[in-house]
Amino acid sequence: MHMNESAENYLETILVLSRRLPVVRSVDIATELGFKKPSVSIAMKNLREKKHITVSDSGFITLTPSGRAIAEDIYERHQFLSQWLTQLGVDPAIASEDACKIEHVLSRESFEALKKHVHQQS
Repeated sequence: MHMNESAENYLETILVLSRRLPVVRSVDIATELGFKKPSVSIAMKNLREKKHITVSDSGFITLTPSGRAIAEDIYERHQFLSQWLTQLGVDPAIASEDACKIEHVLSRESFEALKKHVHQQS
């Protein structure tokens, strides 16, 4: 299930937007990430080819089960790491930025051990 950081960020963004908006379109993703629409279109084509998303005739983007699994994993990591860093005293904006970097490189084993450790401390 390992993929590149950019693809993971796109999938996570689609997940977050789908919780906020009735439908997700490329323009919504471009706006959210501050990217140009052509860049997002290329990324959506790649995610569609890997069967992580579907795009309707109307341009509505939906996560497939594999895309949703990746997005939820990355989102869980982001939320957990952001909260943990904030509890350690890191400014919330910096904690979120750092979490976004860490979430992509941390192994499943290390993430699970970190979660277990933090939960034992609370």
